[in-house]
Amino acid sequence: MSMNRLIDRIVELKNPTVAGLDPKLGYVPNYIKEAAFEKYGYTLKGAAKALLEFNKGLIDALCEVVPAIKPQCAYYEMYGPAGVKTLYKTMEYAKEKGMLIITDGKRNDIGTTMEAYSIGHLGLTDVNGKQLSAFGGDMLTVNGYLGTDGIKPLLKVCDELDKGIFVLVKTSNPSSGELQDRLIDGKPVYEIMGEMCEKWGAESVCDPYGFSNVGAVVGATYPEQLKALREKMPHTFFLVPGYGAQGGGAEDVRHAFNKDGIGAIINSSRGIMCAYQKRGFEEKDYAQAAYLEAIRMRDDIQGVL
Repeated sequence: MSMNRLIDRIVELKNPTVAGLDPKLGYVPNYIKEAAFEKYGYTLKGAAKALLEFNKGLIDALCEVVPAIKPQCAYYEMYGPAGVKTLYKTMEYAKEKGMLIITDGKRNDIGTTMEAYSIGHLGLTDVNGKQLSAFGGDMLTVNGYLGTDGIKPLLKVCDELDKGIFVLVKTSNPSSGELQDRLIDGKPVYEIMGEMCEKWGAESVCDPYGFSNVGAVVGATYPEQLKALREKMPHTFFLVPGYGAQGGGAEDVRHAFNKDGIGAIINSSRGIMCAYQKRGFEEKDYAQAAYLEAIRMRDDIQGVL
């Protein structure tokens, strides 16, 4: 099962973290941008090539200490076809380096449209009888607010191809409570969504860790809700945004783990990508700075488990 593969890698590296690769041109060292623009001009292709070179340097530095990457599709789609190609090439390169891929797409639809999303990001596309992988991600973030109709097409692909999903439950953004904290029959919406995740994943719970292939996105910026959801969702693995740049710390995210120190993977995006800017490193040492920040983050979290 995909979630077990992720946990195996976390245990092997003793590191329950994921590097969010959400690059902006402002994060990319000037020497990388200048080389790309000299070759391709000030074009979308030139920008996308700069992002790819930046990502490869980060992956080279992180692959032996961080189990997975989490590229957010929007940061690539904004550069058009060239950006989407960079997303694919980034994922391909990370997989070659032994990292798992959590595609952050937050897809949400029903029926055949959701089937198309699931096939494109996790499954195999049929081309005249030949089955081809489009992106080859291991897991995909999804929005469950269309209900079971939007999740069932994904479960089939997850079961057949050893994939996983992370459903938005309690997100880290400040306004999440406008909807997610509303009560239905005395329960907040996020708790009901958590119950649905447990139900959707019930048939895929397996040894040795006891988690299903249906995970949940639960933000570090709401530690009390995180703690409550961990208790109510024993078979659901958590993807936890909000550490670092959004204000969450190690004491906040520790609630995401069970008594065995398993149960979650903590995301950092800007904290890792922009470490060279924050730590005062030379541009050419951006990957080393990212590596050092990943080690610091790992030790910070392990220190409270």
